[in-house]
Amino acid sequence: MNKAQGAMSYDELRGAIAQRHRALSGRLQQIAEFVLDHPTDVALGTVAEVAQRSGVPPSAIVRFAHALGFGGFTEMQQVFRSRLVAGVAPSYKARLARMKSEEKSVLGRQPAAVLSRFVSEAQSSLVTLSQSVHARELDAATAILAKARDIYLLGLGGSFPVATHLAYVLRKLGRRVVLLDGTGGSIHEQSHAATTEDALVAISFRNYYPDTARLFPELVARGVPTISITDSLLSPIVEGARVVFEIQDMPEPALRTLVAPMCLVQAMAIGLDLAAD
Repeated sequence: MNKAQGAMSYDELRGAIAQRHRALSGRLQQIAEFVLDHPTDVALGTVAEVAQRSGVPPSAIVRFAHALGFGGFTEMQQVFRSRLVAGVAPSYKARLARMKSEEKSVLGRQPAAVLSRFVSEAQSSLVTLSQSVHARELDAATAILAKARDIYLLGLGGSFPVATHLAYVLRKLGRRVVLLDGTGGSIHEQSHAATTEDALVAISFRNYYPDTARLFPELVARGVPTISITDSLLSPIVEGARVVFEIQDMPEPALRTLVAPMCLVQAMAIGLDLAAD
C-alpha cells in the first residue's frame, strides 16, 4: 500500500497538490484549486456533486485522484474526511455562503446586523488562526527576522494595511524596515538593495496583487529569506518562501476583516522583540 492509498494525512495531500499543480493539465489544475478551496464539499459530496461544483465531468475528478496516486475518488475522499474527523473549523467560504443565504434583506437595511456578523466572522477567523498556525512556524519566522539587517515588507492592494501595521510595530521596536509601497512606481528601486542578509515578509490574498506576484519571485531568486502570509498553497507568493502562513480569509475583498493576519503579524513582531531579550 503506497502512502497516497493509506497513510497520507490531509496536510500532506494539500502539499502534494500544490507541488504538482503546475505540471497538471488545465482541467486538473481547475480541480486542484477547487479541492483546496472547498475541502468540506469534497469530503461530503459524491463524485458527481464535486464534479458539478467544480465545473468538470466526473471522469476528470477520477483522473485527478489517479494523478495523485489514489485508486479512485473514494480513496482520495477518505483523506478529506479525516480533516472533518479532526474537528477542523469550517472554512471562511462556507461561512460566507451562509452569510449570503441568511437574512439578506435584514443585513442590507440594518448596519448593526452587519456589524454583528462581522464580529462573528472575526471571532471565527481567530479560532481558525489559532488552529492553523504552529509554534514551529512562528519560531522559524522569528529566527529569520532576528538575523535580518533590514526587513522588507511587501503587501499591496487589500493587504497594504497589514504591511503598514507590521512596519509600524517593527519600527517602534527599533527594527530597520523598508515598506515596499511602490510610491511613484518605484517598487523595484525600493527593493533593489535587498540581499541575503535581509528578510522579506510578503502578504497577499486573492485576488493577488499583480506587483506583489511579480516582485516576489525576483527577491526569492536573489536569495532573500522570505516569510509569506497568504490564503492558499497555490498563491504566487508560496514557492521559494522559507515559512508560509496560510490564512483563509473572506474571498470577497469588501468582506475581509483582516483580523487574523493583523493578529499574526503583531505576534511575529512582539515575539521577535521578546526573543531578543
